[in-house]
Amino acid sequence: MTRHTLEGRKEDELLWTRRRGFLQAAAAWTALGGFATAHAQQRSNIVELRGDATLNGQALRQQQFIQTGDEIVTGPGGHLAFVMGNSAFLVRQNTRMRVERGETLTAVSVLRLITGAVVSVWSKGNQRQVVMPTLTAGIRGTGLYSEVQDNGRSYFCNCYGTVEVSAGRESVLSQAEYHQSFWGEVAPRNGKLLTPARAINHTDEEVEMVAALMNQRTAWEILGRKGTKDGSGYMDPQPHPLAR
Repeated sequence: MTRHTLEGRKEDELLWTRRRGFLQAAAAWTALGGFATAHAQQRSNIVELRGDATLNGQALRQQQFIQTGDEIVTGPGGHLAFVMGNSAFLVRQNTRMRVERGETLTAVSVLRLITGAVVSVWSKGNQRQVVMPTLTAGIRGTGLYSEVQDNGRSYFCNCYGTVEVSAGRESVLSQAEYHQSFWGEVAPRNGKLLTPARAINHTDEEVEMVAALMNQRTAWEILGRKGTKDGSGYMDPQPHPLAR
């Protein structure tokens, strides 16, 4: 397993990719044709559900179909993996989020993360966003990790791809090959609301598994190598874009 750094998260939250139950569920999801087939056959788009979760205030069940416009809440120890059209999500415990409708009923235009943490992978396209309390990201096709910390600070990692990251009136174009990370600050730090961050609380294997649910591969899988997981975002040493 690749090196990872924890801040306020437990080790077992990051090791879900090792569980036999999830590996079996993911293999079955892929073998059965993924989202398009599940939608056509009116089957559930939930790959795995563990622990307590609610959908629009009602207990969520494995056989249900999550739709755009739905609000999802996971409880302590909860864990949810699902696919919705152009995107796939791994929702961690104690998370509250909404998936908002895009051009079609099955396309997500906005992941609105209110509390908690989500690993997500998005197919190529325009006009999609991740909206957090203190940070917004405009995405074009990428793998991401997003977390709202207990103090309201928003953490965002562009694991690979191109993203426009903004906090207040500050913004930067993030073009990452390997984990480029940011803080959306609650109050300015050294006069800035958007600041560099280390890569924390998520693993390469998590992003790879969520990408596989979309029949995709990460940038490092395609390139066949990995960079330094320090939050700078590149295979070879370069300064973080906010440090230039």
